[in-house]
This record gives sequence, C-alpha cells and structure tokens, in this order.
Amino acid sequence: MIPWSLIDTAQIPGGEGALRLMRRGAEFSIMLGQNELMNSRLSGSEEALATLSCERIHSRPEPRILIGGLGMGFTLRAVLAVLDSRARVVVAELVPAVVAWARGPMAELHGASLTDPRVSIREGDVGQIIRSARSSYDAILLDVDNGPEGLTREANDGLYHASGLAAAREALRPGGVLAVWSCAPDRSFTQRLQKAGFGVEEIKVRANGKGGGARHVVWIATRVERAKRSQA
Repeated sequence: MIPWSLIDTAQIPGGEGALRLMRRGAEFSIMLGQNELMNSRLSGSEEALATLSCERIHSRPEPRILIGGLGMGFTLRAVLAVLDSRARVVVAELVPAVVAWARGPMAELHGASLTDPRVSIREGDVGQIIRSARSSYDAILLDVDNGPEGLTREANDGLYHASGLAAAREALRPGGVLAVWSCAPDRSFTQRLQKAGFGVEEIKVRANGKGGGARHVVWIATRVERAKRSQA
C-alpha cells in the first residue's frame, strides 16, 4: 500500500494545534491531531449539505449563499452544480493555507470552482461575517467543525450556542436556511435551533452518499417568522 506523505501544515488562527495536509497517491486527507477532518474519497455528506439546502431555496430568483469552510470544496462544487448563473456564493475560510492548498496541490480536485464568477472567497472567520450581516443570505452552510461544537478552535463554540444562532437567524432572509454538518446526532443542538426561531429537520446522510459509509447528520433549520411562531 502507498504510504501517506505530509504535504504541508498550517496553524489555525486563534486555535490550538495545526492542520496537516496528507497525500497517498491521488487521495488527500486533512488532519487535526488524530482527527481526520475530511478525506477526498468521502464527499457524500458534504454534498448532501449543499443539495438539501439548495432544494429549499432553488426557486428564489437570485439566491445568495454563505458557506463556512472551504475544505476540499465538496460543498461549494455541489452548490454550483445545482444553482444557476444568478446565484452568488461567498466562501469563508479561516485558514489561509487551506485556500492555498485548493489552488496548489489540490487544484485538480477543486477544478474551476474557485474561479467561477459566482464565487467570492473570503479568508476570515465565518462567525464575524454572520454577525455583520442582516437579511443578507438565503442559505448559510456550516461545515467548519465535526459537529455543533468548536473542534478546530474554541471560539467556534459561539456559532452553535444561542447568541450565534440568533445572529445566523438575523443574517438570513425570511424563510432562509441554516444548514449544519455533523459527524453525529446532537439532541441538545436541535433544541437550541428550535428555541432560536428555526423549523428544524435533522437528516441522516452517508459519508459516501449512495455508496454508504459512516452515518452523518445534516440539520436543515429554516427561519420561521415570529408571527407564524406565535400562531403555532
């Protein structure tokens, strides 16, 4: 078997430890300590994050999407494949090296997605972008941790607690969608989403799509307007 080789390392801004980009033949892996954050052979659940979200907003004339985390670009490419030329997609990536890897050693994997005219890449904290927005996005897709807690850095915890969910709700347009990827279920997160003013679907997906693999979870949380909430 071909051994893994280390391509590069990158410190996480404001976090502990470093990301490692590994390669074995045509296969890539991004690691944090002993945790594999993503693997180029396993894209099904990240693609589901995109397609499930876009199903809810595809009828909007000029949808605007914010993706938290570039990673290996699975979610971005799936969004671009579903939405037409009127869509606008902002990708927030905290670690500059991840963007450099996408344009360098993993360029073939990313294809033309980074130069697509619908796409803007912003190197920075997706939480800050969310907090500065008001009714700006039709969908916010978060795949920055292994679940609704800060794995890559503790500051990410704020994305998933009451204040962060309230900020996400304010950043969405009426009826907009907050989608969150996770490697496992989390009942308390579902409850926090509901308390924050979202209608929540917790959908089980497979790591390799129809090919099976590990069971992951995608939350599809739709912004519910206050008048409708009070009538419920």
